[in-house]
Amino acid sequence: MSPEIERFKQTLRSHAERKTNAIAIWGDHLKLDYATLYAEVMYRQQRLRDENVQVVALALDNGVDAMLWDLAVLFEGLTCLALPPFFTPAQRKHCLKQSQAALVIAEPALEAELQTGGYEKNGEFWRRTFNGPNRMPEGTAKLTFTSGTTGTPKGVCLSAESILRVARELDQASKPTDPQHHLALLPLAILLENIGCYAALYAGAKLSLPSQKTLGIEGASGVDVPRLLGCLATRAPESVILVPQLLLLLVSAAEQKAFSPYSLRFAAVGGARVSEDLLHRARRAGLPVYEGYGLSECASVVCLNRPEARRAGSVGRPLPHVEIRLADDGEVLIKGSTLLGYLGQAEHCDEWWPSGDLGEFDAEGFLYLKGRKKHQFVTSYGRNVNPEWVESELTQRRDIAQAFVYGEAMPGNHALLWPHRLDCTDAELAAAVAQANAALPNYAQVHHWTRLAQPFTSANGLLTANGRPRRDAIVEQYRAQLTNAFFSEESAS
Repeated sequence: MSPEIERFKQTLRSHAERKTNAIAIWGDHLKLDYATLYAEVMYRQQRLRDENVQVVALALDNGVDAMLWDLAVLFEGLTCLALPPFFTPAQRKHCLKQSQAALVIAEPALEAELQTGGYEKNGEFWRRTFNGPNRMPEGTAKLTFTSGTTGTPKGVCLSAESILRVARELDQASKPTDPQHHLALLPLAILLENIGCYAALYAGAKLSLPSQKTLGIEGASGVDVPRLLGCLATRAPESVILVPQLLLLLVSAAEQKAFSPYSLRFAAVGGARVSEDLLHRARRAGLPVYEGYGLSECASVVCLNRPEARRAGSVGRPLPHVEIRLADDGEVLIKGSTLLGYLGQAEHCDEWWPSGDLGEFDAEGFLYLKGRKKHQFVTSYGRNVNPEWVESELTQRRDIAQAFVYGEAMPGNHALLWPHRLDCTDAELAAAVAQANAALPNYAQVHHWTRLAQPFTSANGLLTANGRPRRDAIVEQYRAQLTNAFFSEESAS
């Protein structure tokens, strides 16, 4: 057993002995204290040992069961493949086949899909035999698939040492505010939330794991706002992990007096760039927001603003276990808790991981991100623009749900916009664009925009399954709209 697993297991054992009756996990209805949690995990460990498998796939909604099986797989030294609920059947099939997951624990709704995939039901387990060599790097504790910008997910193989070190550092980072009740808003299959839950258990806190249905969250982006706000009001969590769109939702609700953040002590936000304006709005609304930065290849979080050290607009300073330096072109290079390798590829041996993100440090060591290196475009005036920077300023206004910005070899930048509400007027969209432009330098501002007739979705091929734009596909489909305005201006002149 790795030292980090032994340390985590000993921590839970200590909680079971000292906090016997303290609530450890709270699902939709069931609550388990720490003593019962520990006993249940040990029991499930033995059940997994009897199955004699190496890779276990979890396709479960958030809840007590999902967390118990996750911990049992971890402590038994097996590989856990967590399948996000927003993956398509084709993506789940790809992940199971590539990982050679011989055992699957899944929601009943996936029964037909697993049968089609060659799995047979045995009690609450689904079993399948695979032939051929195991392409998993030795020591892989967590296998997380990220769809990136293509439809075929890529498997990131991480050791227990990496993920549990990050969990310990997150626990330490939140200590000054001492949150004692963490609510998981994101699926457990999301590495950031998974590690956040470990951090809560390290702290001996109460971990709320309502199902996504109870929260009112569907897929990668659908939210039943009244249901979500009702759940938050009932549970009164002290810590949460947010993506920017969830932060925007809570800030807007707080500004309209529909949500009270009174119980929150620590709200970490990450997963994508957050506009500085939204962070200031969050502070004014009373949300204790701390922006961070990470990537799956480095076991999630590598930088984080903390109560005693934060700068709005930055992603914070590196966590203690991480070193970060910048390449000559500004790319962020990371050392510490890096992946073992991608599934089916050569093991990763270089101690520095090229993140693909551009950044810069201030004099006090706070990191500021400037967008993705590969998405950067160059205007006809020779200015480099990272579209995610502009898009985050646009989508974190009240009226813009989706934005795509393009300006390659053009004298100005064009945005494709989809509103939050169908009754949103063009004048309201124009006002939102003007607000975003006020926070941007001239070369990065939106000079023209087009209102979309339909949103970007995974169904129409313009979003990945986890909500990222398929940039090449969008440019191909909307090339005329993106370029005609500028060509028309040149012709008129």
